Amino acid sequence: MSETTVLDLRTEIATYTARRGRIDVVEVPPLQYLMIDGHGDPNTAPAYRDAIETLYPVAYGLKFFSKRELGRDYKIMPLEGLWWADDMAAFTVRRDKSRWDWTLMILVPDWITAAQVDNARDAAAAKVPRAGDLRLEHLDEGLSVQTLHVGPYEAEGPVLAQMHDEFIPANGLRVTGKHHEIYLGDPRRAAPERLRTILRQPVQRIA
Repeated sequence: MSETTVLDLRTEIATYTARRGRIDVVEVPPLQYLMIDGHGDPNTAPAYRDAIETLYPVAYGLKFFSKRELGRDYKIMPLEGLWWADDMAAFTVRRDKSRWDWTLMILVPDWITAAQVDNARDAAAAKVPRAGDLRLEHLDEGLSVQTLHVGPYEAEGPVLAQMHDEFIPANGLRVTGKHHEIYLGDPRRAAPERLRTILRQPVQRIA
């Protein structure tokens, strides 16, 4: 890879695209992410804001390290989240955000190592609120279903209900992992009705 090449993993990994109004069955490859866990309403929980304020500085620190020391540059990937609740109806139907658990994530290239993440985390520790909670972890979702939701996050409920209650059982599948969202739109810059979010659910085929 030349020094001028900037890798864009969104164009390299097919499952970072999805279609609005259509639920597709896909195979997600094993990937590695910077991760931070938390609980509660993302609109009000301080832990959620603190997680974002930690993830991005460390992600950019790794990018600059990789470009400078390894000669391998890449674009920062969008924010992602795993979401679940003890009662999943609190997530898919009632949307009771106070009961949600979550893991916020940013994908990093496979050449980034745990030692490099530790160094980037330590370098940012004095400037970010949750450096000690950040980790590098592999996620292997495999068989999944996904669609593109366009609009406010609060309007995801009917799409999720269709995915969980109709599409998954109708196609001989069952839910196996945590609900996954990929935020292609930036709520700070885009109107709610223009936000683009990939909604993904890992599944297994029913024997």
